[in-house]
Amino acid sequence: MSEAVQALAALIERSERVLAFTGAGISTGSGIPDFRGPTGVWQKRTPVDYQEFMASAEARREYWEYKLEGHHAFRDARPNAAHLALVELERQGKLACLVTQNIDGLHQAAGTAADQLIELHGTNAEVECIQCRRREPCGRAMAEFERTREPPTCVHCGALLKPAVVMFGQALDLALLGRALRAAERADLILALGSSLVVTPAADVPLAGARRGTPYVIVNRGETAHDRLATLRIDDDVVRVLPAAITRR
Repeated sequence: MSEAVQALAALIERSERVLAFTGAGISTGSGIPDFRGPTGVWQKRTPVDYQEFMASAEARREYWEYKLEGHHAFRDARPNAAHLALVELERQGKLACLVTQNIDGLHQAAGTAADQLIELHGTNAEVECIQCRRREPCGRAMAEFERTREPPTCVHCGALLKPAVVMFGQALDLALLGRALRAAERADLILALGSSLVVTPAADVPLAGARRGTPYVIVNRGETAHDRLATLRIDDDVVRVLPAAITRR
């Protein structure tokens, strides 16, 4: 075990209320591509924002094509050792809250309790109606779009469906964000795992704890926007680091 991992293990051992904040880097080991890395999604595609989606049928088709392109990878992905390590931290009674930017559902699949988890950017597992707000599993909509190449509609009211994720240009759920910020303020250790920490307001969550003097650990491959604030900075794969630091008891 490296000195950095030993230092992380010691911080976790002393903690009682850990807030974990996770980004795309925790799921790349499960076959889910990241967004901003050298081989990330945005190297090949330009994001469609919410206003474009609402205004343009062409933009809606482009967005659904993008979602269909990644559908099988998300559907077939399985939790990796880092997701399971956070479940172990919860089992030990140390995990106060898990806040994720990810939409892949892997924390739930790993076994993280629903009341411990805040999905700030929504989930790919469901679609939602933009009018009546009903949700349903994504399978029917994906199959319909794959067959017709026309954006699917709600079976209840006929309005447009969209994946139940927060798109560019769409506001976060303020209630969820507020809950995450309060959890960060109460934490005695903040772990930022696999995130470049550049997307706000989500990245403000770990800052809410760090600015109060709470120990702040960042584990990520490559630079992050918060590196200068970190108590401990580990430039490595979170799938390798986190399981080694969270020992079973």
